[in-house]
Parts: sequence; structure tokens; C-alpha cells
Amino acid sequence: MIVKDKIALVTASSRGIGLSCVQTLAKNGAKVYLAGFEMDKGQEEVDKLKKEGFQAEAIFFDATDIAGYTTMIDTVIKNEGKLDILVNNFGTTNVKYDKDLLEGDSEQFFQILNKNIASVYYSCKYAIPHMKIQKSGSIINISSIGGAVPDTSRLAYGAAKAAINHLTQSIAIQYADHNVRCNAVLPGFIATDAAMNNMSPEFLEMFLANVPLNRVGAPEDISNAVLFLASELSSYMTGELLEVAGGFGKPTPIYSFIKNKG
Repeated sequence: MIVKDKIALVTASSRGIGLSCVQTLAKNGAKVYLAGFEMDKGQEEVDKLKKEGFQAEAIFFDATDIAGYTTMIDTVIKNEGKLDILVNNFGTTNVKYDKDLLEGDSEQFFQILNKNIASVYYSCKYAIPHMKIQKSGSIINISSIGGAVPDTSRLAYGAAKAAINHLTQSIAIQYADHNVRCNAVLPGFIATDAAMNNMSPEFLEMFLANVPLNRVGAPEDISNAVLFLASELSSYMTGELLEVAGGFGKPTPIYSFIKNKG
């Protein structure tokens, strides 16, 4: 129970990686606010956790509603008097328009960039004043390996996640003297329903040829990393960009060719 009695908030958490973070934090002692747009789905997941004896509440979150960030944070503070753990999980793109520089849609590029960056910027901006008063807090931003490794497509998504990596490290040094830590987890290919439903077997085979651990990640791989960064086990870590990607991007560029000949 390494986050026992902690108050946590996870954005965009009614499914996938976000939901796994909620479940992992709750099962390790935290009271977790599941913040999502799909309130019925969120409440359903909260009810399941409560039946198992864990603490959780559903709260509304719309990443496009700037005023809603204040309401979300203030609700947690009003109910609990503190916020110990903030997990910024929201992320989005549009593969129909988010392509390379020449083929991608310019208007969509800036919309995707703004949505992703705003989801971290505003939640941190409104949470940190409370964490400063507490003289403690752990913020974990869910970034992407795509923010560290250039790609042939998804230019907007990669640029947004790279910006989130910079935000993470800047926030870390700006508020370290208040004992507010800020780290990021950079997932590789994670087997969420959304990801698996949009990947052909051929693409997956090609992708895995470049993953040394030779498997796709599970949402629990990410939520376990989040749990570590949320807990006192990582109390001397801030500004870290923790890649959880099975080694993707680490080998020589000709790794897959060498492996296939192996």
C-alpha cells in the first residue's frame, strides 16, 4: 500500500491507460478521482472499485473546456483538503490529418498541438498552488516515446509530446524547492482497445521487429511506472522522462535486419 492515504487525480481515465492508473493507485491505498468525459462509464468503474473495498470517485473532465480545469481541481481540494498525486493522461491526435509536414493539415496540426499541451499546462497550473501550500506533490505526465523518437508521420502528436517532455522538466525545476515533483512516463506501443483496433497484423509484426522485448505493452506496464513515480519510492526523482517502451528506439537503426537474420 505504497500510496496509502494519498489523494490522486487521473485525467481522461475511464478506459485504457488512464483507467489502469486509477485501478493501480486505488489498489495501493490511494483515494482516486477518475476524471473523464464519459461519466456513466467512469461511475461504473468507480462502483467496481468500491465493491472491492477501494476508494474512488468519478469527476467530470473535458480537455477542451479550459474553465473546467479549475472546477476539477477545486472540487478535489474542497472534498479532500489536498491533492497529492496528479496524473495527466489525456492525449489525442487525428491520424486522418496528422501526417508528415507536407501532407498533414496545418489547421489540425495546431489544434492537436494545443489540445495536448493545454491538458498538462492547465491542470498543473491549478494544482501546483495547492501542492506548494502542502509542500508536497507528485505530478506524472503521460507523454509518449513518439515525443523522443522522430517518426515519418504523426508530426503534431510527436511535437506535442516533445513539448510535454519540456514542460515536465521545466515544472520540475521550477517547483522542486516546494517539494513538488514532476516526471513523465513515455509509453511505447500499448495494447489498449483503441490501439489494437487500429493496427493491422502486418504493421504490428513490423513494429515488434524493432522492440527488443518483442511484445506490445500492457496498460499495467504504464500504471506500474506511474505508481512508482507517485510513491515515496521515487522521492529523489524529478524531471525524469521514463521510457516504458520495451526498448524501442534504443538499438542500432539496423537492429530489425540483424535480428531477422539471427
